[in-house]
This record gives sequence, structure tokens and C-alpha cells, in this order.
Amino acid sequence: MSTVEKKSASTIMVILAFATVYLVWGSTYFFISKAVHDFPPLIMGALRFVAAGGIMLIWCLIKGENLWNWKQIKAALVTGVLLLFVGNGCVIWAEKTLPSSLVAVWISSAPIWFVLLEKPKWKENFSNPSTIIGLVVGFIGVILLLSDQLGAIMNHPQGSSILIGLIIVLVGCISWAGGSIYSKYHSSGSALVNTTWQMLAAAAVFIPGSLVAGEWKTFSFAAVSPGAWGALGYLVIFGSILAFSAYVWLLQVRNPTQVSTYAYVNPVVAVLLGVFFADEHMSKWQLIGLAVILGSVLLINLAKYRNSGNGNSGNGSAAIPNKRIIVSNAKEKMA
Repeated sequence: MSTVEKKSASTIMVILAFATVYLVWGSTYFFISKAVHDFPPLIMGALRFVAAGGIMLIWCLIKGENLWNWKQIKAALVTGVLLLFVGNGCVIWAEKTLPSSLVAVWISSAPIWFVLLEKPKWKENFSNPSTIIGLVVGFIGVILLLSDQLGAIMNHPQGSSILIGLIIVLVGCISWAGGSIYSKYHSSGSALVNTTWQMLAAAAVFIPGSLVAGEWKTFSFAAVSPGAWGALGYLVIFGSILAFSAYVWLLQVRNPTQVSTYAYVNPVVAVLLGVFFADEHMSKWQLIGLAVILGSVLLINLAKYRNSGNGNSGNGSAAIPNKRIIVSNAKEKMA
């Protein structure tokens, strides 16, 4: 038998963390597209996580954090590869050919994979009508957002490459969900230390990956525009250090299905940034899709908060300190 401890957290901290993940991560799609305009995908990922991981490592040393717990390091390394190298790497790679708003919308399928992969929560999730309805409604919103672009993809001369890009994003989405759930049930100790090792693990894979792909042969730092450097800086400070730290912390105090609702809000932010800063057009169906997605997030979160008020031990609430959920070893294995 093993335990998953629900840490206590103030309501204000939870709200601030969700707001950071919802809004900042929604903007990262826009800044990734700006960065990969000049940076090759794997080099960009390597630079981003070397910088972010290095800054986090220095901060851990200043705070006197225990960095050398092998059990904690092992879980963080696995999580870092799944989340940041595969999950985020697929997004970076895809944005070389796909619009940032389209990638963000496609990522909205993440909550579905959270529900399907989190075996310890199958009974709760599949018996909760509000959660299921919220997921279905959210997916309908995604379809509405994609509706105007699907026809263009089918008629595009490079439609096959676009389809491959979407499949790559989907693989990254599934890896992100799996890594998040693995982190939920296997990570321990300081969220700060976990985040640091996850970023360093991603950097350790991105660097040789960029060498194998031959990206350094044609890359020149002198050719990178100030705008691309600024986008990379934003991704390091806000996307990685601030938002990713908030996400890792939320996984320790909230149910992964609830945390996964970021994937419904991020496309809203990404599409709006495209409209205001990239002259992208939003149709009537896209506006309806945005409204539907926001409604689904509200539905899922209200279901979780109602369960919390009823004292449901499986809801992932952090309101009750020192609460432990007993999970059998069989249930800890992902499907």
C-alpha cells in the first residue's frame, strides 16, 4: 500500500496558481511561435530549460533545499522527460508549421486523456455526471473552434504535413497528461526541487536531441532577432519558472482532472492574442466555441468544489490538512 498526501493550501494561493497557469500558459503558444521563427525547435527547447533549470537550481541552493534525494530525483526525471521534452517538445516542433492558436486549441483534448489515464480516479471520474458532461462540453467547444480551420486543412496543398503536425501535438498532449499523473502519484518533497530537476532533465534530453538532429550546423546566434530573444526570455521567466512551478504545485494540492482544465482556457488566451497581435480573424463559431469551453471549465470546477464541501476524500481538495488517500499498488499503475 502507498499513500498520496493532499497538502494544505490557502484558497488565495490556489486561485493565483490557477490564474497563472490559465493566463500565462495561454500566452506561451504565441511566444513559442515567435521564438521558433529564428530558433530551431530543439535548440530553443534546450536553451529555454537550461536557463530556467539553472535559475531554479541557484534559487534552491540559496534557500538551502535538499537537492539530493534520489527517490525525488528519479520521479522528477521521469516527469520532466514526459512533460517538458515530449509534451512541450511536440508543441515547439509543431509550431514551426502550425499556427499557435491551432496548436493551443488542439491541446484542449488534454483533460480527456487525464480522465482516461488516471486509473486511481476512474471510479470517481466516470461516476461524476458533472465532470463527464464538462469534458464532453469542452470537447464540443474545441470542435467549434476548429470548425473553420478543418476545411482549410483538407484543401491545403500541404494538408498531409499539417495533419502530421496535429498528430505530433496529440502525442505531446497524451505524454503531458501521463507525466502529470505520474507526478501526482510518485513525486514527493519540495515542489521547487521537483520543478528544478524536471527542467534539468528536459534540458539534458533537448541538448543531445538538437545535436542528433543537426540543428547546430546551420544555426547562428547572430541571426536571431531581438524579438525572438525576447520571446525566449518570456518563456524562461513566465512560461517555465512561474507558470510551470505553479502547475507542479497545483498537482500536489488539487485533482489532476481539475488542474487539467488549463487546457480549455489556454486556447482562449492563445486565440485572443492571435486576434489582437497577429491579425487573425475569429468567426462566429469560434466565438461560440470559446464561450462553450469556458462553460465546461466552470462545470468541472464546480463539481470538484461541491465534492470538497461534501467531504469527498477523492476530490483532490487541499482544504483539509493532513488528509491521506489510501491507494492500492494496483491502482497506482496507469492504464
